[in-house]
Amino acid sequence: MTVCLGAPRAETSWRDIETRIQYGYYTEDAGALRSLEGTVAADESHDKLHGYYAGLLAWRLAQLAAQSPSAAPGASAAQLAQRCVSEADAALAVQGDFAEALALRAACLVTAVDANGSQTSRAAQRARRDIGRALQLAARNPRVLLLDAMSDYQLAPRLGGNKERALVKLRQAVAAFELERADTEHLPGWGAAEAYLLLARDLLDHGEPVAARDALEHALLLAPEFAPARRLMAQITSG
Repeated sequence: MTVCLGAPRAETSWRDIETRIQYGYYTEDAGALRSLEGTVAADESHDKLHGYYAGLLAWRLAQLAAQSPSAAPGASAAQLAQRCVSEADAALAVQGDFAEALALRAACLVTAVDANGSQTSRAAQRARRDIGRALQLAARNPRVLLLDAMSDYQLAPRLGGNKERALVKLRQAVAAFELERADTEHLPGWGAAEAYLLLARDLLDHGEPVAARDALEHALLLAPEFAPARRLMAQITSG
């Protein structure tokens, strides 16, 4: 086993929660994601994965709200991103060297920067610190590598972003995901399809549509229902 969560029942529960969060995100079903909030909140373990998955759920809702506020009515993207930060804080209060939670908190801070123009420099700096610490703890973790690349891709250059650097990191992330997929199942285990999608977007930015299409094919093999990947593939194939 790659993680130790105590009773097997707890692991099965969090694996199911992760699958449902990911499916709701891939299909852009904010209602399905919101319906999971009570399920996660009802967990009484309050272990590190409780805060982690509550944070992941809030982040997925924030991402949908940022893409289309009408698709995720209710709290704003900035509010949901801040909720994610708070939940990641709770996970880190249980285990301060939980690299996955540090990387998730960084991703939520970056989403908050995108959604809210205030205090962007401070949030970006906090995100870079979290990513740096996560890389020190788990330099080969594919989700840490993905979220590091994502911050470089999404942040403006004045805030430390760099799409050239992101492209190199995304290639490293997809390679790490392929290694992880060949190994024992991991928990958390999400992210491979997202890594291929972001790689495709960065490749398109660099004028490489053939390579981008190849990356998208990998994303859709992993998650056929991944709506943003399907839209980007349609865009590429239509010329």
